[in-house]
Amino acid sequence: MKLCSFTTQGTASWGLVTPGGIVDLGKRGIAPDLRAFLAAGDLAPAAALVAAPADHGFDAVQHLPVIPNPDKIICVGLNYHDHIQETGREETPNPVLFARYAGSQIGHGAALVKPLESDMFDYEGELAVIIGREGRRISEADALSHVAGYACYNDGSVRDWQKHTHQFMPGKTFAGTGGFGPWMVTADEIPDPSKLHLQTRLNGQVVQDTDLTLLIASIPRLIAYCSTILPLLPGDVIVSGTPGGVGARRNPPLWMRDGDVCEVEISEIGTLSNPVRAEA
Repeated sequence: MKLCSFTTQGTASWGLVTPGGIVDLGKRGIAPDLRAFLAAGDLAPAAALVAAPADHGFDAVQHLPVIPNPDKIICVGLNYHDHIQETGREETPNPVLFARYAGSQIGHGAALVKPLESDMFDYEGELAVIIGREGRRISEADALSHVAGYACYNDGSVRDWQKHTHQFMPGKTFAGTGGFGPWMVTADEIPDPSKLHLQTRLNGQVVQDTDLTLLIASIPRLIAYCSTILPLLPGDVIVSGTPGGVGARRNPPLWMRDGDVCEVEISEIGTLSNPVRAEA
C-alpha cells in the first residue's frame, strides 16, 4: 500500500494512494492522521479500501510531508563510502547522527526554499525509514519488523551554515528545506530495503545514483543503534544518508537555484519532486 498525508480545501487529512487518486481515510474516521494510524498497529482498515473509489484526484490535493508530526526525525550523515571520500572525512565506527525538526519539512510538489542567508543550497537524495512499532534496544535481527514503510527524502542542506561549527544542525533544518514524500510504501511490499535503487536529478540531470547495498550502516543497524539511545515510536523517521555526488563537492559546485526542479526517485517507491524557490 501507498499511504500519504495531504490537504484539500484547507483541511489536512491522510489517505490511501490508488491509480485513480486518493481514498481519504481521515474523513472515514479510521484515525486522525497517519502517525496515529501507525500507532494503532493494524493496517487492515486501510488495506480493506484498496479497491474503493478515490475521493480526491491527485490535482485536487497538496501533499504534506508523509508524517507531518513525527516525534523525532533522526538523520544519518556520511553513510556511503563515496560520500565520505568526496568530503575528505574518515569513516567512523558508529553512525553519524543529527536531528531535523518537523517544521523544516515540505511535501511532494511543494517548493524547497533557498534561504535569504545563503547561495549554497544543496540536494541530498535519501531513503526515509518510517517506524511502525515502538521499541527500545531493538536487535538488528528484529529491526525490520519495526518498520512501517519507506519514502523518498531530500535533505536539502545549506552548506555554509552547516559548516559554521562542528555540529551539522544549523545547515540541516532551515525552514522548507526537507522534502519528504510523495508517500510511504508499506514494508510488506519492500521486504529488503538494501535492494532498492536511488537516483537524484536536478533539472533532469542525474547527480546521484546508487544502490542501497552500498550503505555503510544498514537499515537494521541504524534502527538498532538509534533505538539504543531512546525508544523509537510509531511515525518516527530515520533518514538513512546520502550517496556521493552532492553539489558542494563538484567542480564547479552545483547549487540549487530559484526555478530549479529536484527529483529523488527510489525504485519500488516513486519520485519525490520539488521546485526550488528563492526566499523573497
